[in-house]
Amino acid sequence: MSLTRPLPGEYAEGYAPYILEAADGDVLALLQAQLGEVESLFSGFSEAQGTFRYAPGKWSLKDLLLHLSDAERIFTYRCLRIGRGDATPMPGFEEDAYAAAAKADGRTMADLLADWRAVRTASLTLFRGLPDAAWLNQGTTNNRAITARCIPYIALGHAAHHLGVIRERYLPALK
Repeated sequence: MSLTRPLPGEYAEGYAPYILEAADGDVLALLQAQLGEVESLFSGFSEAQGTFRYAPGKWSLKDLLLHLSDAERIFTYRCLRIGRGDATPMPGFEEDAYAAAAKADGRTMADLLADWRAVRTASLTLFRGLPDAAWLNQGTTNNRAITARCIPYIALGHAAHHLGVIRERYLPALK
């Protein structure tokens, strides 16, 4: 089964922006390509640039990169459980609390990029190995229904969203 874009009834409205942000095409190939896009962008930042925040109270570039990894870990875990038929409701997560606890600025860009590469590679391995029927399994995250096939699109759109923020708000300030 080729993964097709999920329908609005398959996910909570809060995920709609990420699913809409996901480019059209083979979502797994797009996720693979995005792996390189993130690596290319972040490998161009120095350690000092990695700690840059475009405004007080905003995440640093290192925080943002680790957020991509943390969120994708959670998304993929949800996909694993839903894909395996586990209907146990799963809680949401507070991204700002995760970012504060992670202390990303204390890590090197190389380490954070290696983490990203490992996470995205593991996500792709899971997604490629799910049986066709598993993609239509439904679960509950953050008290809302979702099907497994939404999750690769959410991962793709979530990363695309943050790449857009970097290009719009961080890069101009770093020039």
